[in-house]
Amino acid sequence: MRVTTLASGSTGNCTLVQASSGSLLIDAGISARRITQGLSQLGEDACNLSGILITHEHTDHISGLAVLLKRTAAPVYALPAVALCLSGILPERAAQIHSVDHLFSLDGFEITPIQTLHDSADSCGWRIETEEDAFGLCTDLGVVTEEVLDGLCGVRCALIESNHDIDMLLRGPYPPYLKKRILSDHGHLSNAAAAQLAATLAANGTEQLILGHLSRHNNTPSKALETVCGHLEACLPEVLRPAVACAPEREFLTVEIGAYAPCML
Repeated sequence: MRVTTLASGSTGNCTLVQASSGSLLIDAGISARRITQGLSQLGEDACNLSGILITHEHTDHISGLAVLLKRTAAPVYALPAVALCLSGILPERAAQIHSVDHLFSLDGFEITPIQTLHDSADSCGWRIETEEDAFGLCTDLGVVTEEVLDGLCGVRCALIESNHDIDMLLRGPYPPYLKKRILSDHGHLSNAAAAQLAATLAANGTEQLILGHLSRHNNTPSKALETVCGHLEACLPEVLRPAVACAPEREFLTVEIGAYAPCML
């Protein structure tokens, strides 16, 4: 299995998961043009996607979906409230949008939604398994819940949110109401919280970690990596420490699951 982040952050999110049996797109929060160009560079065509998985209905996760669905008949999957919201936004594509709340199979993938806490209609992450590998994605997390831990534990590769450095956020230019929202249980995960989640996943078999949805104003890749990798080094023996990388805001990051690389400080 190969995972490529086409974009990750508050300006847009889109991730491609490729396996021998098919390919899945997670979110479409960048323009359809960027998505189709990115797919082409990765040897894919939107027309051949097995499916599109949507985490929630915020703009940075669905802004390119309407145009993209003019170019592909791939089914779209989301939790019930998000599926209903998408059907309302795109009534002409309602038949293409499917409500799911449990494990389902699609083109050799076993796909499970992971309920998350966020200020949206019904947000989720996704666990994607094939016979050989397992990948999990959870961003836009206010807090790590038991559902998130259950959904992610045991995957070989995980993309988790490392949105902000708390000191940068508190000292930064955001208005108080926005800082309060980000820090709430329905907001976004800090570097420190991501580090704790990373250690738990690593102790349960995760070999590769991607830190995603970094804030442009309240974080830097070096701060996220320093916090997460530092915590992993402090609490885990070297043999259990996963490879860690940051997903760029606008560039590609490709991870071959099972191909180990050291912590990228």
